[in-house]
Amino acid sequence: MRIEQDIKLDYKDVLFKPKRSKLESRRNVDLNREFKFHNSGQTWTGVPIMASNMDGVGTFSMAKALQEQNMITVMRKHYTVDDWQKNAKGLKLKNVSVCTGTGVIWDPDAPDFATMKAVLAMYPDIPFITVDVANAYHENYGDFIAKLRDEYPDKTIIAGNVITGEMTEELIIRGADIIKCGIGPGSVCTTRLQTGVGVPQLSGIIECADAANGIGGHIIADGGCVYAGDVAKAFGAGAHFVMLGGMLAGYDESEGDVVDGKIQFYGMSSDAAMSKHGSRKDGYRGAEGKVVQLPHRGPVAPQLVEILGGVRSACTYIGARRIKDMPKCTTFVRCTQQVNQVFNAFG
Repeated sequence: MRIEQDIKLDYKDVLFKPKRSKLESRRNVDLNREFKFHNSGQTWTGVPIMASNMDGVGTFSMAKALQEQNMITVMRKHYTVDDWQKNAKGLKLKNVSVCTGTGVIWDPDAPDFATMKAVLAMYPDIPFITVDVANAYHENYGDFIAKLRDEYPDKTIIAGNVITGEMTEELIIRGADIIKCGIGPGSVCTTRLQTGVGVPQLSGIIECADAANGIGGHIIADGGCVYAGDVAKAFGAGAHFVMLGGMLAGYDESEGDVVDGKIQFYGMSSDAAMSKHGSRKDGYRGAEGKVVQLPHRGPVAPQLVEILGGVRSACTYIGARRIKDMPKCTTFVRCTQQVNQVFNAFG
């Protein structure tokens, strides 16, 4: 047993230190980034914010809303081929990722993997494959990524989740292009309570980004953002992409039922998700997610404006003309309280 003595920080523990800027307006900030991916060799240009592949977030309706801002949606892996055929019309495929788990390792007929293959055959212009598991530290996960790379050499593979530098490097070496980083920071995730495992998100992102940059890879800050300022902090910490779940939940595009003005939102390892999707709970697996009732928030478009506006404003405070420039313009200061709570202005 050992203890790392240096303090690990979360988004709430820091603020950007403002500095002189030659930017005249938020309009001068370029939120688009162009990426060339290490293993696929492909390029992508857009606003590097993603909707998570969660029920209520990674939906067709959400994808069609986010593509208007040139953002990416990772589609929930429980959609069927029929769902794709009925709803894919109007999707900008360059802004979409198909998603699968690794169940095919044990079950050759795993429906999510079969759907992924069928969808990519029908829509070959989809550039991204996301391989979503809660714990990507298993050796067989790295083997799976290597085999997927051989099968789809020209697809940009998103792999995760991890939150340490050495595993970020390992998955990139095995064939992934973008690593999803975050263990337990999500708003409806209880992994840290149930297992005691995790690393505070800001410090984890700094470590993982440093590791990925060293070998030409990229990372996603996945989970933990509550406010637009947290999205900006993730970019300042070095994340190439930021993935949002709870910040995009509860809207019209969630495709959930509205009951008494509320929409249900739950973690994908919750009892609710396992019951809905028939996941096994065979005595070896506990629930690592919770269920919440969110107020129905209407269309998501105003929320996207708020998020992008917050990032733009952060850039003007620190002198960054582009999202790409944010890490080199960032100085974080540690704090014990980031906002005046006297009127509970932000809840």
